[in-house]
Amino acid sequence: MLRLCAPDELAEGQSRGFEIAEKKLFAVRKDGQLYAYRNRCPHRGIPLEWLPDQFLDTSASLIQCATHGALFLIESGECVAGPCAGQALQILAISEDDQGIWVDLNEA
Repeated sequence: MLRLCAPDELAEGQSRGFEIAEKKLFAVRKDGQLYAYRNRCPHRGIPLEWLPDQFLDTSASLIQCATHGALFLIESGECVAGPCAGQALQILAISEDDQGIWVDLNEA
């Protein structure tokens, strides 16, 4: 497991991007739960955000691809609207303890 950041560096309802070992990923905290995905849209294979750490739609309830507006469920990464509907983001194992937020880049 690789450390992403301190627990207080990812607030409730926020997203944050990271690059570790030349791999782009992002994490989201929603309803006290953490979710992590590879930062790669299944439609075009490009990063999702258009500004640093901007992975969520305006309501902060869905992940949004800035390039073509595809929307993904935060809890599963499933695309529910847009050109890649039915596909999903690649989920990563994530955990948290007092020392930090941790991700496993070898997961699915």
